[in-house]
Amino acid sequence: MSSNQEAARAAAPIRVGLVGIGNWARHGHLRVLSLLPGYALAAIYSQRREAAASAAREYGIAHVVDSLDALVDHPEVDMVVVLTTAPQHEQAVRAAIGAGKDVYCEWPLSTSTGTSQELVRLAQERGVRHVVGLQRRHAAHNRYLKDLLAQGYVGKLRSVRMHVSMNYFQALRPDALRWTAPPENFSSVIAIYAGHFVDMLLAATGWPTSVSALTVNQFDRITIKETGEVFPTTTPDQLVLTGSLAGGAVLSVHVEGGKRNGSGVQIDITGDAGDLRITNTSAFGDVGDDYRIEGAHGDNLPLAPLPVPAAYDRLPPSALPSAVLELAELYTAFEHDVRQGTATAPTFADAVRMHKLLDAAVASSDDGRRIELA
Repeated sequence: MSSNQEAARAAAPIRVGLVGIGNWARHGHLRVLSLLPGYALAAIYSQRREAAASAAREYGIAHVVDSLDALVDHPEVDMVVVLTTAPQHEQAVRAAIGAGKDVYCEWPLSTSTGTSQELVRLAQERGVRHVVGLQRRHAAHNRYLKDLLAQGYVGKLRSVRMHVSMNYFQALRPDALRWTAPPENFSSVIAIYAGHFVDMLLAATGWPTSVSALTVNQFDRITIKETGEVFPTTTPDQLVLTGSLAGGAVLSVHVEGGKRNGSGVQIDITGDAGDLRITNTSAFGDVGDDYRIEGAHGDNLPLAPLPVPAAYDRLPPSALPSAVLELAELYTAFEHDVRQGTATAPTFADAVRMHKLLDAAVASSDDGRRIELA
């Protein structure tokens, strides 16, 4: 290949093949990939062929294929994006790696730490790029928060506290969330929301060296809204996690599903020179549900707004919801990695790290002990 051909290939859009076409695929991925000029929607596969064909018509996807193999082997697909439920991720990720294609997979990467470790090994051996959908760490507010902490806005960290709650995952659930109830699916509010928000927080503050935790199941019987079916579940709907960060700061996290009113996100960060507070009225942001950062130096001062500087907005103009814009930030980071040879987007290795942290939380809750982290 000539240098001109290599340059043209490096500048060409990343051609994407989608596996799965559920709610988040339509609400998030299709709109983001249509927004970003660095990507092109090339092909789609779903077991629900009509749903795939409908998405293809709406978003101008040229190829609707009839099998997973046809998708991953398609000559016009550079990157496979896996958007099925967590129990289905492994099959599609293995197929993409086997075909030598770069692969994006939603979080959770798989239903177990061991399986996710195996996917990391396979991707590394095959030499493909891999990225996991822990997109909130790349949100503009979180990159700004990370920089504020690195620049010493609060001084030396003393404590970090986060509370995340959402109305979802109550005892009454829509049929679309039936798959979140079986514990073997690793798709509870803790697996999904704690994974996303704890990763967001720790990407800014650094990771703990040890944790203690309590996981609780208060909705032990689930009713399916559409059918009235009732069945038991042991999946946790609350997590309380405490720990120590590397520099000695205290970490406290509370994640709860099924909160009727006043849900959202609140983060308080205390240092020896100041304080920060980060809030959002929604854990799954709609249009206008933006994070607000406030801070203060000194003693007994009111917290003042710290607007996120415009330089942190690297997306084309749109009217997309804030949760979808976070996803767009992740795709933007990955494209930059591909073009510039950087490594900023979270990989399967980051997924394994989160798996291990949540494993430690469960072990701590089950055994009543503090867990040291590697």
